[in-house]
Amino acid sequence: MLESIRKHSKFGMILLFLLVIPSFVLVGVDQSYFSESSPIVARVDGHEIKQSDWDNAHRQESDRARAQAPNSDPRLLDTPQARYATLERMVRDRVLTAAVQKMHLGVSNTRLAQTLQDIPAIAALKRPDGSLDAEAYRALVGAQGLTPEGFEANVRQDMALSQVLGGVVQSSFSTPEQLNQAMDTLLQRREIQIARFTPQDFSAKVTPTDAELESYYQAHTVQFQQPEEATVEYLLLDLDAVRASLTPSEDDLRTYYKENLDRLAGKEERRASHILISAAKDAPAAEREKAKAQANELETTLRKDPGQFAALAKKNSQDPGSASAGGDLGFFARGAMVKPFEDAVFGMNKGDISPVVESDFGYHIITLTDIKKPKAPSFEEVRPKLQAELLQQLAQRKFAEVADTFTNSVYEQADSLQPTADKLKLKVQTAQHVTRTPAPGAQGPLANARFLEALFANDSIENKRNTEAIDIAPSTLVAGRVSQYEPARTLPYAEVRERVRALYVADKAGELARTEGQAKLQAWQADPNSANRLAPSIIVARNQLQNQPRALVDAALHAPADKLPAWTGVDLGAQGYAVIKINRIVPREASQAAETAALQQQFDQWLGTAEGMAYYELLKQRFKVQIKAPRPTS
Repeated sequence: MLESIRKHSKFGMILLFLLVIPSFVLVGVDQSYFSESSPIVARVDGHEIKQSDWDNAHRQESDRARAQAPNSDPRLLDTPQARYATLERMVRDRVLTAAVQKMHLGVSNTRLAQTLQDIPAIAALKRPDGSLDAEAYRALVGAQGLTPEGFEANVRQDMALSQVLGGVVQSSFSTPEQLNQAMDTLLQRREIQIARFTPQDFSAKVTPTDAELESYYQAHTVQFQQPEEATVEYLLLDLDAVRASLTPSEDDLRTYYKENLDRLAGKEERRASHILISAAKDAPAAEREKAKAQANELETTLRKDPGQFAALAKKNSQDPGSASAGGDLGFFARGAMVKPFEDAVFGMNKGDISPVVESDFGYHIITLTDIKKPKAPSFEEVRPKLQAELLQQLAQRKFAEVADTFTNSVYEQADSLQPTADKLKLKVQTAQHVTRTPAPGAQGPLANARFLEALFANDSIENKRNTEAIDIAPSTLVAGRVSQYEPARTLPYAEVRERVRALYVADKAGELARTEGQAKLQAWQADPNSANRLAPSIIVARNQLQNQPRALVDAALHAPADKLPAWTGVDLGAQGYAVIKINRIVPREASQAAETAALQQQFDQWLGTAEGMAYYELLKQRFKVQIKAPRPTS
């Protein structure tokens, strides 16, 4: 039976093809067939956003983020929070699009053209006459996978969307009184005194028994877990490694020397004088013709008597920087002058007088007065430099070839890195106590999240196989393997007893500090004169912490101060407890005029942003936004 099916399988495939394909040709493929089962995750103005839409949008955003930062941890792009942020952006875009349609907002061609011209990359494509280089523009937007029409449609759409909230945000303003009230609250200062009750002050009072320590250990075993770790081997292939395997021959060095002799010698410099008849490039044609005619007359005169060049330059040249020196410009190399002028000078022989040369500045008559050719260094003088340059070039050319060998070898001989190391003359490096996340201060491959993720993949851990070759930086590949693996485990009590004791003492001492602090707060509130351990007064503000914990300053500023002195307390966690006495309110420092103007501008921006967010919430209500996907917890 099976043999019969095998013999006739080709016939069966052809029959199925003839039966199935015509049905698609006749009725077509309904896109909803593939997306019908995708659940709805949000609705905006009656339009659905499905799970498949969300997945596609997040994939595109992740691809863009990876392209911009290839060395970033890819796991950060696929967290529940990152995915939910993509959904919220999709909803926002749909809300603004609906608002544009309902408000009949649009962008004129004139405004679109002005916006495009304000984009630096496009502005750089302008020709001297002000027209746009159409081919360069097409290539620029083509690099983004768009046609000019598609790019302009996207820009027009973005401009229309920005009008929805832009009118609210940009029209926001505040009065000086509002600013002063907000800044007085934000930058208020208070004179306070502090009494600190730290756990260290109470540590000696804590004498735990073995039973208490063991009970603490059992209740806090999560604190005594040792994360999984591995001993790993890895191979690093970069330009330095490739360069170390290369040795250029003497003939190669001497050939490279000859090919680069002009560059090594430095730039040739030329000395020239000129007579300039000024004519701006945007001057009327008649004005430029008049200037050109004057230059032609001077050229004719100089052809008859070249010796009077300096005298004619002093009398006629309209270059204020060189006319008084007979037109002398001194020595200069290529790149120092405008191109038409430079081309003329470096195409002349010493003593020549040029025809009239036109540039953006007008019309020039030029004479070449001297040539300074730098002395070429000897081969031995530049040998170290030549060798370094040639090795770098050879390494860059060789890297692609070696990278292929490296990639194939670590895959084909996956049980060991040594064959690849021997083949490419690389050194197998080892590291101990490697964890899934980069350790503080880690460098090189062990600081790369992608490499660590590959090392701790199931195949690498269970089968001790090489990872694939991973690109961790430009011209840098790494492959590794786990030689020894220790899974995560809870350390036994006997091994961590001293650590348990230290944590228990710190915990109980913190409780005693809080209890003492709270008791003192009640006592001093009842009898302020009994307060006997307050530190000297200091003035604190949100922007003047005075080396105090943020929580302490916040507590001092949030406490009611309608009756002074006032008292409050704050739990500082591992730092214990603090009792705060508020003596007086200190007005904020007067601002200079420039600082006040900057504060007003900043406050208007804050106010505009808040009003924009509030308006967006109203739009969400108007367009009946429903987000069905649950918001992930942070």
